[in-house]
Parts: sequence; structure tokens; C-alpha cells
Amino acid sequence: MDVLAPMEAKLVDDLPGGDGWQFEPKWDGFRCIAVREGERVELISKSGKPLGRYFPEVVAMLEALKAKRFILDGELIIPVGDCLSFEALQLRLHPAESRVRKLAKETPAQYMLFDLLAIGGKMLAPEPLSVRRAELERFHAAHGSASLLLSPATIDCERARSWLARSGGALDGVVAKRSDEPYQPGERAMLKVKQIRSADCVVGGFRYASGKKEVGSLLLGLFGDDGKLHHVGFCPPPGDKVELTERLEAMVAPPGFTGDAPGGPSRWSTERSGEWQPLRWDLIAEVKYDQVTGHRFRHATRFLRWRPDKAPEQCRFDQLASELRPAELESLL
Repeated sequence: MDVLAPMEAKLVDDLPGGDGWQFEPKWDGFRCIAVREGERVELISKSGKPLGRYFPEVVAMLEALKAKRFILDGELIIPVGDCLSFEALQLRLHPAESRVRKLAKETPAQYMLFDLLAIGGKMLAPEPLSVRRAELERFHAAHGSASLLLSPATIDCERARSWLARSGGALDGVVAKRSDEPYQPGERAMLKVKQIRSADCVVGGFRYASGKKEVGSLLLGLFGDDGKLHHVGFCPPPGDKVELTERLEAMVAPPGFTGDAPGGPSRWSTERSGEWQPLRWDLIAEVKYDQVTGHRFRHATRFLRWRPDKAPEQCRFDQLASELRPAELESLL
């Protein structure tokens, strides 16, 4: 069977109204097309790269199914402790097979299904979503397990909004698909809405822009239960960079970060771009963020405003959105 590129989503500000829409949670994992042809199973990433060697337990699970020919679209997720962990997924991308197999045993992945593109010798991709969803539900009823999950779907926009309100941890947002449309490989034929949240952070340091004597990024910190300021991410500098650089340089002094600190140069950065300057705890910035992984903002945040009314000790981890717990995950499924 031919491998299809994943259908993609266009980011929008709100869920669409009206009839004819199907809503699904957007899971915070690795997008994965799974193809089985006889005894051979392939896992393929969104970029078209093979994932099977990094998730041998998922390959083995799909090899054990009675169905011998299919193409599935879904998300690889890993529950660790009391939450779903994107960091655990990233750790799987390791060159050593022994390390991958050790992690697969310690933290096995699950495959969350949300589309069925082919079954047996029949291609379902040209069929409308309503037909594909019915076939997917039959497939899961026959083959589902603790490792092979079915993502929920609804035509109720209010239920979808309740999912959106719980996003930011295991959920990356909500996707809207037309029930009457076929699967469109590689096209942005879905709509995606993300929940964006804000947090007040201490500016514990800054980095200069590469090759320039001006601020390139603000380094953000939050206090943990240990009373230490931990580095959690960064944001681009707001306003006049020359003026802000002068202001920050006048504040360079300990303590900076007293807990987890920014790393030094990496193999992708120069010595200059890896350096950072510690600051007194005089500046509080409110920033927008979307995802938190391992007590860090996964992506660059966006500066909203200065908060001179906030005290540094008020900038704590407990203001961040809590991640979805397994019990809550089960309530969705």
C-alpha cells in the first residue's frame, strides 16, 4: 500500500460553528502513520521519517493484530507517573538500540487512533470522514487494547470547548474536521485551536543576540517548592532593544537562577550565543505560553507586559496549567 502524507491543520482563533463539523482532541505526542502490509509494519513520522526502531513495542503490538493490511493515522503518547510525557517521547530518539529497548520496557508507548485510511485491500482515504470514523470504530472494537486507544470525537461544539479548556498538558488543543470531506494528504484541510495561557515570570537573566551587543532573549524563571528560582524558558525582548539592553546591563548581578540554570553553548550554538548574564530579581514579565514539558516552556513564549506590581516570590510553578492525569484521560476516552 502507498504511504500517505498526514493531513495537516491550519491554526485558527476559535472553533467553527454550524453543522457538519467533527471535533477531536489534539494530543500532545508524535504524529504517526502506521502501515501494515502482511507481516511488515512501518511507523512513519509527520516528516516522513521512520519511527519503528524507536517504538519497538508499538510495532510488536500492531504485528500481533489479526488485521494484516491497514493504514492508520494517530498519535504516539507515553504515560509516565501521573501524567503524559512529551519528554519521554523525545528520549526515545536515541541512536543506541539497547537504550531504546530499555526505555520501551520501562515506559511503553500507546498509539492513539483518530483515522483509518485503508483496511484490507480497500482505500478509505477518498471516503468522507463520517464513513472513515465508523470504520475506525469497528476496527478499534475488534483490535483495541491498553496500547491501542481510540481518540474521542464529537459533533457537540460545547463538549469540544470543554476539551479546549483542559488543554495545555496532554492535550495540545482541539481539531475540527469536516464530516463530509475525504482525507487530504499533506493539505491543511483541518482547523486547529490551541489554548494559550499566561504566566508571571522573574527575568533571571538575558542573552545577547548572536554577534551583537544587544539583548537577544530574556531568560525566565519560576520558584519551586524548594524556594529556588528555576529557569523555565525564554522570550524575545520587547520594545527598543538598545534601551532595554542598557537597562538590563545596569542590573547584571547575582543571584540570577538559584536552581536549574540555563545551559551553556551547545553543538548548535556559538560560545557567544551560549553565554548568559544573571540579573537581580527586579523585573517581572507576563508571557504567553502554550505547552509545558518537564517544568519548562516547550516553545519560546511571547512577551505581554511588565508586572511591576508583582513580587518575585509570587512567580511560582503552581500558576502553570496542570497536565492531564491518566484518570482524566480515561474520562475522555
